[in-house]
Amino acid sequence: MKILIINAGSSSQKSCLYNLTSDHLPKYSIKPIWKANIDWTVAKGQGILTVEANGIKKNKILNHKHFCQAIPQILNTLIQGKTRVIKNFLQINIVGHRVVHGGTDYSEATLITPDVKAVIARLIPLAPTHNPSHINGIQAIEQVLGNVPQVAVFDTAFHCHIPLKSAAYPIPYEWLEKGIRRYGFHGISHKYCAEKAAQILNKSLTSLKLITCHLGNGCSLAAIKNGISIDTTMGFTPLEGLMMGTRSGSIDPAILIHLIRQYNFTANQLNTMLNKKSGVQGVSGISADLRSIIQAVNEGNYRAQLAFDMYIHRLRWHLGGMLGSLGGLDTLVFTAGVGENSAIVREKTCEAFEFLGLKLDPKKNNNFSVDTDIATDDSTVRILIIHTEEDWAIAQECWKIFNQRYLSL
Repeated sequence: MKILIINAGSSSQKSCLYNLTSDHLPKYSIKPIWKANIDWTVAKGQGILTVEANGIKKNKILNHKHFCQAIPQILNTLIQGKTRVIKNFLQINIVGHRVVHGGTDYSEATLITPDVKAVIARLIPLAPTHNPSHINGIQAIEQVLGNVPQVAVFDTAFHCHIPLKSAAYPIPYEWLEKGIRRYGFHGISHKYCAEKAAQILNKSLTSLKLITCHLGNGCSLAAIKNGISIDTTMGFTPLEGLMMGTRSGSIDPAILIHLIRQYNFTANQLNTMLNKKSGVQGVSGISADLRSIIQAVNEGNYRAQLAFDMYIHRLRWHLGGMLGSLGGLDTLVFTAGVGENSAIVREKTCEAFEFLGLKLDPKKNNNFSVDTDIATDDSTVRILIIHTEEDWAIAQECWKIFNQRYLSL
């Protein structure tokens, strides 16, 4: 069974192809036979496409503004040249898409139909940097692969059990009835990391209190108790919560009122400022990439130092909120690009919580490998670095749906 995954993020797009040869879903993740990633942060209006297959790695510059325009070119590497891994597109059995916002309409992965596409489109105002790409990606797959089954796996689904006291905003109740509430995001990653943490620790997930830190260009925390998300930092949209690469995270809402009244800001201008020109990039004036910020800090750049200090402060502050929701902590998990690769971010974050008995081993932290425990032996809280595998998690959902709906016919 061949499963194609399309995972569109805010600064990168990842695609991969899995080949499942067994009648049973593997307990542990397997490697895809083909991967294609696009990084849009390198140059304005351009992307760097990297394709890996058959032991070969190829790079190419794409002069496309949108991922969907590049999909035919990307998919052709599946059937052509040295990265060819299938004879033709008919060999692809099912396609899985990461979809950021499913609202309250979908609490689990679902087969994509016109109605599902309509809901994803309707929710674009709530995830303006993601849901449009999802719709375009689904349509592009339809054009290239025809009627192949497509599955939407929603980032919001894992957080659907968050209690109402956490999900509701303290505004007039009628707005809650109209759907203005906290949904949470990065659910695919948070769920995968929670399950992986239980495997690493050889403990039942239902016995653990975890905080998972998904730190990439987009950032969020999740408080997970007995395998269920009970609180998270992102809310009505992916803008709430932590300071991020280009997103502000939570700010005083009266700032927006002030900008509208005093400077005639429009809704579109505010949206662009908060989602694309704020966060680490907005404060530093350098980059949304924390690696560039840390390099500038080492060179004595004041604004880079301020951006980094704010990033750590807000990460610690929100971690405190998750601790309060959990009423304790067994395991702290770092994942995604920054969480997996930045030793200094992990170090500075953990420093503030040593009073809990949480002790980071400096040697393990600086000479780390993924899917490992970097706490000291006597730490009362385990500290894990986990390589998030959203693509594999999506593939698992596709496998289940395909077997339920098609092989049973």
